Amino acid sequence: MSRFRDLFDPASPVILDAGWATELQKRGLAPGESPDAWNLARPDDVEAVARSFVEAGAQAILTNTFQGSPLALARVGLDGEARRINEEGARLSRRATGGANVRVLGSIGPTGRRRDLAAEAFTLQAEALAAGGVDALVLETFGDLAEAGTALVAARATGLPVVAAFYFDEASGEPRTADGSSPEAIAQAMAQAGADAVGANCGAGIAGFAEVCRRLASACDLPIWIKPNAGLPTIVDGKAVYETTADAFAAALPELVAAGAAFVGGCCGTSPEFIRALRIAARGRGPAR
Repeated sequence: MSRFRDLFDPASPVILDAGWATELQKRGLAPGESPDAWNLARPDDVEAVARSFVEAGAQAILTNTFQGSPLALARVGLDGEARRINEEGARLSRRATGGANVRVLGSIGPTGRRRDLAAEAFTLQAEALAAGGVDALVLETFGDLAEAGTALVAARATGLPVVAAFYFDEASGEPRTADGSSPEAIAQAMAQAGADAVGANCGAGIAGFAEVCRRLASACDLPIWIKPNAGLPTIVDGKAVYETTADAFAAALPELVAAGAAFVGGCCGTSPEFIRALRIAARGRGPAR
């Protein structure tokens, strides 16, 4: 059994949180502004978003640190604050649980930078999230196996369980990461490298995720983590608008669980309403893979 799966009640699926950037944008996050900087500048808003996911029924919530590496924060002149931003992100999500039995998972996104620079950045971020008190680390939206491997080494050094989640583009009709890797190749590589769970997030919408889930599950014995977008957005008056409803999103849950998903939540365009719908859909289901 995966160390990550052991953090949760065996009754599955475990319902995750929703789109952090989507909710922060509702509170005034401007295009191009660093969401992670809000951990210091607007902590009350960050905690409120985390609390909204808890109140909606999420059994695990992320930290507001997806682009909290010093390399990403250097673009807004905050690389020197990276450690504090990550520690505060962990503490804000932890405080938002209000003592409830909700796990806090530290979010780490890709850097797209050279391996030596990325390794140092991932190490700082993972150590700071661990110091802030997260229960596990989540590598999100990775598209390159080599970079994910570098991040996984840094994350595993903390001793915490680690989830590795990838972005699969299905534009060609076949799900592939940016470096051309298939779901099977991703699952096998991450299992061999010591990940505690593997999965997919973001993407063009929930419709294609069952197939990706099945293929990930067929290639490894790790729990599968699934966090799709609410479809692709259209831009209306300068804002991203997603047409997928919470009920339509949650209607896909049985197929995802049948495909092997043990953890299901939402990415871009999803909200606490989506989490409530997923919790309703999950009621009465037996243990997942």
